[in-house]
Amino acid sequence: MLRTILVRPGSTDYDHQGRIQGTLDIPLNEQGTVEAKNLAEQLRGEAIEVVYASESGPAVQTGQLIASELRVKFKRLDQMENLDHGLWQGMLIDEVRRTHPKVYRQWQEQPESVCPPDGEMLAQAEDRVRSAIQKLMKRHRGGVIAVVLPEPLASLLRSVVKHDGVGDLWKAAAERAWWEVLEITADQVLAPSG
Repeated sequence: MLRTILVRPGSTDYDHQGRIQGTLDIPLNEQGTVEAKNLAEQLRGEAIEVVYASESGPAVQTGQLIASELRVKFKRLDQMENLDHGLWQGMLIDEVRRTHPKVYRQWQEQPESVCPPDGEMLAQAEDRVRSAIQKLMKRHRGGVIAVVLPEPLASLLRSVVKHDGVGDLWKAAAERAWWEVLEITADQVLAPSG
């Protein structure tokens, strides 16, 4: 069993503005750096062996800061970019809600059925998450690792491990700088969710 600490990165200006980040590389803001340092302090007693992060600016910055503070290795998760929100990237969440209320509700209630314009379906990102976790399971037979993922990748990882829905991704996108422990076994990530 692999004890995985799922970490949501610190804040960016886009988070505070209520904008959709997707694959845009927005750096941590000053508050986000403070949040990442606080996360490192909270994780100090967790016996983390290595910190992994997705290919997202805030995730990389948060992961590097945590690894440095805990004096453990830091590694990027290859081919683990965030969900491509297409033309939604950079838009205010409220703007999507106002201009496309039906799609907004559908993303809230059944996100797996929505493809942002010129973006990708959640299933594609879920495949990346599942593949990354399978590789980590092979690399780490046990022990404790931290994985820093932005939303919606964090919700997808939780869904893959717990075999439940991803939940309200608009609400999840508003959360930042938190962590939770997931106990992962190989059979949890081998079978597709749903």
